Amino acid sequence: MSRVLSQSRRVPALLLHVGIAAAVLALPVLGLARVPAVQAPGTQAPAAGRAGGRTGGPAAGAALNGIAAVPFADRTGFESMFDGKGLTGTGSNAAFQTWDGDPRLWRVEAGTIIGESTPDKVVNPNSFLIWRGATPGDFELKAELRMNSTNSGIQYRSKMLPAGPNGHAWRLGGYQMDLDFTNQYSGQLYEEAGRGFLTNRGTVSTVSTDGTKGQIGMLETAEIVAALFKPNDWNQFHIIARGPTLIHIMNGHVSAIFVDDDLKARAMAGLIGFQMHVGPPMKLEIRNVAIKLR
Repeated sequence: MSRVLSQSRRVPALLLHVGIAAAVLALPVLGLARVPAVQAPGTQAPAAGRAGGRTGGPAAGAALNGIAAVPFADRTGFESMFDGKGLTGTGSNAAFQTWDGDPRLWRVEAGTIIGESTPDKVVNPNSFLIWRGATPGDFELKAELRMNSTNSGIQYRSKMLPAGPNGHAWRLGGYQMDLDFTNQYSGQLYEEAGRGFLTNRGTVSTVSTDGTKGQIGMLETAEIVAALFKPNDWNQFHIIARGPTLIHIMNGHVSAIFVDDDLKARAMAGLIGFQMHVGPPMKLEIRNVAIKLR
């Protein structure tokens, strides 16, 4: 692919590289690729003004630069993963709506899943609330989250990790849609207990068959994507996984796209979970969790 694409050829060239229907689904909200660059994800310098981004950007679902948001409320084909009552589900759908996590940290209140650490309930190492309803490969996931401190993330296509010296049984490794209260990483793709940062927010990135990380192009500047996140407020997250292509959508706008061609390291199916991160006490709230299985 040419390193500099004309305005009329940017999106078609991107689609040819991705070669998958998920990219077509993202077209209405893609900020057009600008100058493709060969750059390893995770090396992007912190964008100026990210701390200022903590004041929050446009309302969830609002247009960005004239581009309409993907409607979070559209649940066509989605199934609820949480019955609003407890973590074990009820009735005929109980198994599909069952979650597994450290009972010290996780509870349900007023129809919301809550994860909370305190000085007396410390997280170490990172702990996860794990969905036991399936181990999906291709899917779409939607959830609303609010946090008041520290760091979290949505794990997918993940695997269980050994309990470790602390002996806790709720550890996951794998792809993660990152989010953090200081808004340095929210919306990007990180691989927990794996290859680390895979896609900076605002970029389309890849890992080649030999494990080399590279950047295909840009969706939007990091500052604009960062402004989508609203600290200490409800944010809407939407993950699309289709084969080796992974798409992150935050508050209705694409924040990162990743194409994983690393045959040895990539995961094509696995567990889904929500993270409680090592660090200061925090509260994570989760609602409206639903999945569309393919």
